[in-house]
Amino acid sequence: MSVNETKLAELGVTLPDMGAAPKAKGNYLPFVTVGDMVYVSGQISQNDDGLVTGVLGADFTVEQGADAAKLCAISLLTQVKIACNGDLDRLVRVVKLTGFVNSTADFTQQPQVINGASDFLVAALGDAGRHARAAVSAASLPLGVAVEIEGIFQIK
Repeated sequence: MSVNETKLAELGVTLPDMGAAPKAKGNYLPFVTVGDMVYVSGQISQNDDGLVTGVLGADFTVEQGADAAKLCAISLLTQVKIACNGDLDRLVRVVKLTGFVNSTADFTQQPQVINGASDFLVAALGDAGRHARAAVSAASLPLGVAVEIEGIFQIK
């Protein structure tokens, strides 16, 4: 087990087997590697029970949204692991996240929701998990999910 995956295990997180990673739902790739950069397509909030759906500001709390964002971060790391041929220790750093929050027009706590992903990545990866970020509202997201996050990662 890699150093990064050992740290994830200490946090109670086990990445899915590479064959069980979320698949693209359309005519796009889950990730693209260019040089030492991996661009991961948006990962939606889902767990072993299925999709995590809800609208922040209506039927979902900020805490529930942050938990959904953490699930997106786990999926992002799963895609990075696949891009690294199973060796997550090739991950150098998280460069940037763009988080989309399914929220009402008057909801303004998108950054606190996406903190669920950011805080998790820093806890799991230390300084390598610190990143640039955007957190924006969306009137709706695919399949009604609460959160979707895309990411850019540097690998070696």
